[in-house]
Amino acid sequence: MKVTKISVSDIEPEALPALLDKENIAFQPIDVVNWEEYPYRPEVTFRIAYTDHAILLHYKVKEATVRARYATDNEAVWTDSCVEFFINAGQDAIYYNLECNCIGTVLLGVGSGRGERERANPHTMKEIKRWASLGNQPFEERKEETAWEVALIIPYRSFFKHQIPSLEGKTIRANFYKCGDELETPHFLSWNPMDTPAPDFHRPSFFGTLLFS
Repeated sequence: MKVTKISVSDIEPEALPALLDKENIAFQPIDVVNWEEYPYRPEVTFRIAYTDHAILLHYKVKEATVRARYATDNEAVWTDSCVEFFINAGQDAIYYNLECNCIGTVLLGVGSGRGERERANPHTMKEIKRWASLGNQPFEERKEETAWEVALIIPYRSFFKHQIPSLEGKTIRANFYKCGDELETPHFLSWNPMDTPAPDFHRPSFFGTLLFS
């Protein structure tokens, strides 16, 4: 997938959807059901762009129920209504998992496998700008169809195990996900297809390709 560069020096996350509209950045679906025992497919799309200093992400979701129990960064947001971005930012085996629930609570980990993750420190987390259409206050599961959005501005320095002066011209491997492990109807969707016996997003071998033009 081609990722377009946007020339903007400073942007707040709440303004990101309008900016991406103006730049004609298209949405991509997260709609692959990889595991038959979890057939539910909420409506999920995302779009991605980048600047000289950050990756820009905007997700749109419509699902049957929605939950945001966690309001503190680096807590178990994957059990809430959650969208995720996994990226192999360097030319090595290390990848980052950035997970965000529907109120903008973010988890950021890094390592070479599921069992070897290091969480980002509070300063790094604070630099990730986020906006959520449902606000930022936690709530238990609402059992009604809900549409929601989150927008994220992720500085290159968030990928704290690597030095990234620029992404222009780079080919990067990544995948995008939607999950809700503890919702009334658990689900596990991906952008790029996966082939594992059970849900496991920590599989870089199934990442797709991003071309930063």
